[in-house]
Amino acid sequence: MALYFIPLAVTVLFFINQLTHSLCAQRDIPEEQQPAVFRTINVLITILLISSYFEVLFT
Repeated sequence: MALYFIPLAVTVLFFINQLTHSLCAQRDIPEEQQPAVFRTINVLITILLISSYFEVLFT
């Protein structure tokens, strides 16, 4: 199960980071705030991926 889920999770994080970069560029978010935006989104997506992994694992 982990063999399939880990590459999928890395791919999702990569695409979410690309979308976050596009968001920062489109909304003209200052350079000082961009690390906080990336960190927040990455933490939330990581929590989502971990919880979905446990849901698939235990159901």
